[in-house]
Amino acid sequence: MSVCDENFMREALVEAKKAFALQEVPVGAVLVHEGKIVARGHNLVEKRCDASCHAEVLCLRAGAKILGNWRLVESTLYCTLEPCAMCAGAMALFRVKRLVYGAPDLRHGANGSVFNVLNTSHPIHQVEVTSGVCEGMAKGLMQEFFRQRRRDGSAV
Repeated sequence: MSVCDENFMREALVEAKKAFALQEVPVGAVLVHEGKIVARGHNLVEKRCDASCHAEVLCLRAGAKILGNWRLVESTLYCTLEPCAMCAGAMALFRVKRLVYGAPDLRHGANGSVFNVLNTSHPIHQVEVTSGVCEGMAKGLMQEFFRQRRRDGSAV
């Protein structure tokens, strides 16, 4: 973990807070290419009524469009939460070079928490993974969100 990883993860946390403000599960992502953020995303599942609108997928789509190439081979995706199987699969298909994430996802995580998508050898592309960057902040934001939802009696 580097200072750069922490700085970019803090930007992903900004995105997660945007999701929180929209009453979405607070997950945020930023895509970094050549040392610069080229795309941002946060969960919009509820707003768009679309289970595929996870922060990671939205960020990858935006990054591919901005870079003009769906192959993001020299890019790093920073995400506040361990990705689910859908998002992990998308990262492999988009050919993301590296994933950096904050907190583990004990309900849907695909880097070993529940599924083993990212840490299973693949014949075409392997995503490098760094976990635990700003984990406390990411986990705290998630816990506060669900604490509020339980208090308000809202289901997610």
